[in-house]
Parts: sequence; structure tokens; C-alpha cells
Amino acid sequence: MIDVNDLRKGVTFTLDGQLYRVLDYSHNKPGRGNATIRTKLYNLKTGVNLEKTFQSGDRVQDIRLETRVAQFLYHDGDFYYFMDNTTFEQTPLTAQILGDHVSYLRENLDVKLTFYEDQPIDVELPANVDLKVVESEPGVRGDTATGANKLATMETGLKVQVPLFVNVGDTIRVNTDTGAYVTRV
Repeated sequence: MIDVNDLRKGVTFTLDGQLYRVLDYSHNKPGRGNATIRTKLYNLKTGVNLEKTFQSGDRVQDIRLETRVAQFLYHDGDFYYFMDNTTFEQTPLTAQILGDHVSYLRENLDVKLTFYEDQPIDVELPANVDLKVVESEPGVRGDTATGANKLATMETGLKVQVPLFVNVGDTIRVNTDTGAYVTRV
């Protein structure tokens, strides 16, 4: 058991039989009375965000998570397959577990899989991924004075705002947290 005062962003715990990760945390101490801890939680099994307020002194059940490095292999329509880099065991994951990470997955991408009781519950992508541009509008000459951007479609279907000099066939680096263009590779 851990005290709710020890909750921080990224901590995973169980509450009422559900598995939660802390997305946001704030500690409020009014002039009188007990402190309150306001949290924004993500349910790892259902994918639902929840705001919960705890009273100072409340306790939640901490858990042990196992992290393994795996490589994305392929997608067959329903499942996304990952191979553990040490045991070569394949793990299928659904799009529901992956969420928005699906847009950044390309073959042979190394990711970190998080397991709870030998069940995969989450995927951690690298900070940046390199993706190939498959569709883009041509840049219009003379629009460069304002630092204009255009919309480009990546090989995974992700749409990214890129500078006008990026063309179809170029490989660009995309930040996986924000989905923003970083640089041309």
C-alpha cells in the first residue's frame, strides 16, 4: 500500500479492482482541514480517463510492472504483433491497448511493452520515430516568408504539419508525444 501523498505522474496502482496510471497530480492544502490530492487517472484496462480526489492519508495498492523491450513485426487487421527481443516470443496487442500509438508503428520499431501479471497493458514508444512521406501538397513558391506549413501523410496514415520544403518520398522525424515534425532525415 502506498499513501496518496506519494502519487506522482506515471505511477501505476490498483483501486477497486481497476488498474490506473496517474496522468496529472495536484496537492491542495486549504487553510483548515485535511489536504486533498486531485488526480487525473487513466484506466489501463478500459482506456477511460477519470478525475478522482483523495483525502490526505488515503492509501492505494501499488503494483509491480514488468517492462520488456520488443520489436513491432506486423499488423494483420485485428492484432498488432510484437516480438520480445530476448525470448523471441510474439505478443499480439489490440488497437484498443495501443490507442494513438498505432499511427507511429512501423516494421522493426523497438518499443517497451509493460506487463502486469503476464498480460500486456501498455506500450511505450521512443521519443521520436522516422516516417516516410507518402502524400503531400506541393509547396507554393513565395510562401516561405511566413514559415508556412503544409499537411503531409506518412506511411502509417499519420497526418503531420511539415515545412514547405518536405516532399513525397522524404523521411522525416516525428515526435511521438506531440505528433509534431522535428526534422528531415
